[in-house]
Amino acid sequence: MKIIASRTSWSSSFPDVLIHAEELGVKKHANYLDAKSGDYAAALSLVRELLSVSVIDRMRSWSHFSPVLISVHAEEAMGKNVIPEVMADVLAEALGWKIEPNVVQANVVNHTGADGFSRLARQAVFSGVIAPNKNYVLVDDFIGQGGTIANLRGHIEQQGGKVIGATVLTGKPFSAKLALSDHQLKILRNKHEQVEQWWTAQFGFEFACLTQSEARYLERSADADTIRNRITALAQA
Repeated sequence: MKIIASRTSWSSSFPDVLIHAEELGVKKHANYLDAKSGDYAAALSLVRELLSVSVIDRMRSWSHFSPVLISVHAEEAMGKNVIPEVMADVLAEALGWKIEPNVVQANVVNHTGADGFSRLARQAVFSGVIAPNKNYVLVDDFIGQGGTIANLRGHIEQQGGKVIGATVLTGKPFSAKLALSDHQLKILRNKHEQVEQWWTAQFGFEFACLTQSEARYLERSADADTIRNRITALAQA
């Protein structure tokens, strides 16, 4: 079941993900399902209506880094999700930034509506060449546990790029903090120390590369067998 994902460890200075709109307002929007299914016009209408002016202004403070936008290009069960791509287009126009279009998700993970263990078991893997020594801002439509953004960040940084931030259309506010705290990592290792070697063998990264939400989810699991059995069953399925 090995899924080797690219991850790098976190700096405490990594900024929280910038969220544009509340989850209910996005998912109840008339154009949401069509946008998730690949309708560019529906996605454009959705994004233009729901992008936050105040969040765009906060992103503008990164302009001195000359960042490049990279969106998550992902296949969903219902079709190609074009919301991140359209978000990147609209943000690039508003901020005067460039877009890197050639980095794509190389596997199908079907995270929409998935529970925590499903998200952990089905790690997103990316392909595409990154220009080293450039700064990047990541764009996605939703943040749950933050694993997809963490894997895209790892793909970029392992090739010499630097990710300075991320933004999403919507998601869980408590998941905006990606950078794993030393305190949460210590709690996780104290409870599930015997799992980490197995985890690293399966996914290619150790607990220090988890997001804050992922680590909290694993830490709340009853025992090591629960983690191993659930992850293995879901990955095989």
